[in-house]
Amino acid sequence: MSNIASAFANGKAFIPFITCGDPDLETTEECVVRMEKAGASLIELGIPFSDPTAEGPVIQSASIRALEAGATTDKIFEMAKRLREVRGVKVPMVFMTYANVVFSYGAEKFCEKAKACDISGVILPDVPYEEKGEFADVFAKYDMDLISLVSPASEDRIAMIASEATGFIYVVSSLGVTGVRSSITTDIHALCAKIKESAKVPCAVGFGISTPEQAQKMAAEADGCIVGSAIVKLLAQYGKDAPDHIEEYVRSMVEAIR
Repeated sequence: MSNIASAFANGKAFIPFITCGDPDLETTEECVVRMEKAGASLIELGIPFSDPTAEGPVIQSASIRALEAGATTDKIFEMAKRLREVRGVKVPMVFMTYANVVFSYGAEKFCEKAKACDISGVILPDVPYEEKGEFADVFAKYDMDLISLVSPASEDRIAMIASEATGFIYVVSSLGVTGVRSSITTDIHALCAKIKESAKVPCAVGFGISTPEQAQKMAAEADGCIVGSAIVKLLAQYGKDAPDHIEEYVRSMVEAIR
């Protein structure tokens, strides 16, 4: 069983996202430790990028703050390695970033460094299925999953995307960018049912989930749920004091879906 598969092995998976380096990498590191303690199944580590096209204003602002504070891909690799070797974090972790970050760093070098940190996969929201080959082949060489995304707009491409997906499938609940939403109007039941007809891996719903009630509803249709903006908002609000608040929040979401 792969690390990612193990995240879904004990019931519904709760997957939090955090922008690395906001407000600093020391705070990110502590938040990851606390999220694991609170019961997170898998953690997405966001590598900040200057033009995060899939992100709403909350995560865009976090990326800008992180870059201005000096976050770099190399420093994030170092933090991830420290989380494993010093802090004893065992939960599976994946990177979420953009194609240009990997391309400019060098895909081979990126994967080699990520593998050394025990990173299980990468999410690249700006790489469509038709253009994934140059990245997927390198990731596969290092036994790392390129996580596929399926949205309501995928329509007749869903079976094609789902059948080749590895790790897990990121189900985008709503069209548009990331961000807290008061309601999610997509027929998640129908979308997940169509995905599961072809997929060999679990699926988790993200984009717009912020409350325990939303998490419970989404996890009932999928194998788990993903939350990013609500966590990043806590970081913006509390800064270096955020870990306590994030641990409490993650625990409430975990309890809601299990």
